[in-house]
Amino acid sequence: MMDIHTILKQLPHRYPFLLVDRVLDLEKGKTIRVLKNVTMNEPFFQGHFPQRPVMPGVLMLEAMAQAAALLAFHALDASPCGNTIYYFAGVDGVRFKRPVEPGDQLILEAELLRMKAGIFRFKTRAMVGDEVAVDVDQLTCAMRTVA
Repeated sequence: MMDIHTILKQLPHRYPFLLVDRVLDLEKGKTIRVLKNVTMNEPFFQGHFPQRPVMPGVLMLEAMAQAAALLAFHALDASPCGNTIYYFAGVDGVRFKRPVEPGDQLILEAELLRMKAGIFRFKTRAMVGDEVAVDVDQLTCAMRTVA
């Protein structure tokens, strides 16, 4: 649906902070499914934790926000420009249910609940296989133009 080259045109993030690899499914203005391959080469695994590498929860939330940003830009038929910033504005009802380790494929799912005046609300979750790793009742992002 959307490969890494297209994602790089849609998101301003770059290594080591780009946390999405491929869009698997996209229903305009409704839902998105995104793949994140988790590898031992991720820089955060050096310190989190050396004896048992686990992907930090805040980075899983950031990956979900990046997936949500792709859905938002697609819903608006827009691409980010130099003065458009997509901010992570809030998160409610987060539950971490399973650790994510090197070798896992993280499937990020976002459903657009509401879009008004540059504020976007999503229901999101991250899956590894058939297991929920992270469940979020509401992820909020804001699109703003800066001078």
